[in-house]
Amino acid sequence: MRPIHLIVGAALLCGAGMAEARTRLTPEQQLAKILDGRVAGKPVNCINLRNMQSTQIVDKTAIVYRDGRTLYVNRPAYADSLNDNDILVTRTYSSNLCSIDTVDLVDRGARFQRGFVSLSEFVPYTKPR
Repeated sequence: MRPIHLIVGAALLCGAGMAEARTRLTPEQQLAKILDGRVAGKPVNCINLRNMQSTQIVDKTAIVYRDGRTLYVNRPAYADSLNDNDILVTRTYSSNLCSIDTVDLVDRGARFQRGFVSLSEFVPYTKPR
């Protein structure tokens, strides 16, 4: 009788996985969820890296830089190269990251550079007071 329970349990797990796959958000929906409740400000050419707390890649769409309460969204040229499993490697010569800079994309598993993206303007998103 025990094997039947295992089969039923496995079937339930597969069904749960299929339901999750159906509700997967598109990259634009993921970005909208990240920015929910925030208002876009005037784009800026540079951000201060010293203030950045984290970065997040949205597949084939954007890089989100978190500076406390402000999120800066950068939609690089050729964003199709972005993969949320990449490591971002940035070489800067000051404390600023600017729209003229490039970011190398390193495969997290294989640890080899698989490309780069050219940054564009950074759009700040803040929550209204």
